[in-house]
Amino acid sequence: MRGWTGLRIYVILYLAVLYAPIVLLPLFAFNDAAIIAFPLAGFSTRWFAQLWTTDALHQALGNSLFIAAVTATLATLLGVCAARAGAMPNFPGKRGMLGFIMFPLVLPEIVIAVALLVVIRQVLDLDLSNWTVILAHTLIATPFSIAILNGAFQNLDPSFEEAAMDLGESRWSAFRLVTLPLVFPGIISSLLICFIISLDDFVLAQFLTGSNPTLPVYIYGLTRFVDALPLVMALGTILVMLSITLLIIAEYFRRRGVARAGLKDSGGFL
Repeated sequence: MRGWTGLRIYVILYLAVLYAPIVLLPLFAFNDAAIIAFPLAGFSTRWFAQLWTTDALHQALGNSLFIAAVTATLATLLGVCAARAGAMPNFPGKRGMLGFIMFPLVLPEIVIAVALLVVIRQVLDLDLSNWTVILAHTLIATPFSIAILNGAFQNLDPSFEEAAMDLGESRWSAFRLVTLPLVFPGIISSLLICFIISLDDFVLAQFLTGSNPTLPVYIYGLTRFVDALPLVMALGTILVMLSITLLIIAEYFRRRGVARAGLKDSGGFL
């Protein structure tokens, strides 16, 4: 019993340290003063109102949304292909290839960013743009997509697809009409998680963005100005709420996919 009490105290302290800075975001976002300090000056929504009149912010947000949407689509398409191959019977080099695909998960982002910057600028002699950021984000988001979709494909009974082919369907039509609808909740979950990963990334975007910065890069630029810090707090509050909402939706679809497969849920994002 003492062990459980100590563990609970540890978990509470861990969560408090982890999420205390996030809790402070809305406090200062609704504070009327421009200085980030206690005591609070009073309740105000003027920082949120200022977000609607900042053109540079809107441009950065548009870049991030475009990059995140394209990245989520490409990463999920690649994730579906890799997860489908992983669910098939063993073939030569299967474990090595799947392990190589997941390798970006263990590489520091700054190493990936520098390597891609050298290849894009020095080797290929290409200009930096939104598409170079999409390339980098797809590289790091694809392993997350595979990790999510692996469970969806591994939980499928292969006899469903085999039965469709026995009834006259081709392998592609059996996959499209039988397998794809069954793993669709996992695909939605993958799209949302990859979207969040791309939207929140700073390191890769900082190295590979062109003249049009993404939202995290724009926010980093605002931190150099003391008067803009409350604006950062307001923007951060919105992003945190958006990330939490998308994560909850992704978890809902993940659990729906597990339930559709008739399996017991062993835990997920939440």
